[in-house]
Amino acid sequence: MLKPSTFKIEGFFYSPYIVIFMKKILLVNPPIYDFSAYDFWLRPYGLLTVAGYLQNSAQLFLFDYLDRQSGAVSPKDQPDEFGRGKFLDKIIDRPINFKGIPRYYRRFGKPREMFRQFILEHQTFDFVLIQTVMTYWQIGVEEAIADIRDICPEAKIILGGVYATICREHAKTIGADFILSGTDLGPLWDYIQITPDMKQLPYWQGYQSPGNGIIKLADGCPFKCTYCSVPKIYEGFKSRGLERAVREFDFMALLGIRNIAFYDDSLLHKTDEVLGPFLKYVVSQKTCINFHTPNALNARFIKPDIAELMISAGVKTFYIGYESNSVVWQNNTGGKVCTSEFKQAVNYLASAGANRKNITAYIIIGHPDDDIQQVEQSMYQANESGVKIMLAEFSPIPGTEDGQKCSKWVDMSVPLNHNKTAFTIWSKGFEESNRLKRLCKKLNKII
Repeated sequence: MLKPSTFKIEGFFYSPYIVIFMKKILLVNPPIYDFSAYDFWLRPYGLLTVAGYLQNSAQLFLFDYLDRQSGAVSPKDQPDEFGRGKFLDKIIDRPINFKGIPRYYRRFGKPREMFRQFILEHQTFDFVLIQTVMTYWQIGVEEAIADIRDICPEAKIILGGVYATICREHAKTIGADFILSGTDLGPLWDYIQITPDMKQLPYWQGYQSPGNGIIKLADGCPFKCTYCSVPKIYEGFKSRGLERAVREFDFMALLGIRNIAFYDDSLLHKTDEVLGPFLKYVVSQKTCINFHTPNALNARFIKPDIAELMISAGVKTFYIGYESNSVVWQNNTGGKVCTSEFKQAVNYLASAGANRKNITAYIIIGHPDDDIQQVEQSMYQANESGVKIMLAEFSPIPGTEDGQKCSKWVDMSVPLNHNKTAFTIWSKGFEESNRLKRLCKKLNKII
């Protein structure tokens, strides 16, 4: 006796006995509205991870405004050797909050009309999942919501991510139907009424050409720095497991991805259990994939053995969270690192084969305790080690100890006031901010 056939046609499974319609879900990584933005391997990893869990149970459609691989970039702005590059951008009027900030304000990402046309081509959606990142990027989220409401008003819009978690009450005011705060995805599955497959990998196949990839070996961080949002999102530190990390790596390699950034907040914590076994697997595969560490490495945990393993596995760029050479400032903010540990870490990496020009020290600028931070001295100290310096403008985060100190400058209930460029100018002054940035460029030229 012949068995009835089952097959999939345009969004539903068909058999002689049953028809199951699959829900259509639009995935959106919105444009950025800011004074500056640059693609340091920026991908919506959280959104892609959630989409992966749903890929066998729904029709998925991805629109990433920040995808530079799809041609939305001018020929002169081609990526560098490690896949970094400029986003397509357009100068726009500054919001009233920033009228006193003498810098160009821009919209970064694909043109708005491209998104509207994308929605029109696919007609209807049951749900729209929008990833949010910086709290002060909410204007891009509002733009995406407005276009969805205009063209596809019946779709239910869901916001998740950092802004939706840290500024939940504000996120409720911009037009979404459902706000997913934190890392518990249970409320999302209940809302969309789909049972996820948690074994599935991130939805990288949603891109025509993924270009750069992301991997995360663990969630959270053991430190509780007074300026950091991580403790507000994750409880403690937890490994995601070697087996899943290996599967994600193999899948990205299969797709031809050649630059992978670690999105871990504490990549070197419990190295013997987490990063070490993963890198040993990578070495065994003898691939030509480059790894990068934009979320900052803790210098305290960089030892000769892990430095050598990182080099052997193909880690090419090293970003170290130096922050400040002031012992008082470091102790006040969490005691994560000291100058001697930073210098030692740089020497270990260089001895293992790292190019010092690919080692970057993050130094915070615009912190509310600027009087004891010693920004300029910290820059010279880092420069003596022969590495690049990157000034990380301070963004005040609601609910953090340092964020609360910023209330004397700004209304912290307004997300736009968390903007790193604006706050640094408000707290340090335009001339001093520019002077330190010019010094940074000068020191970087002489390494």
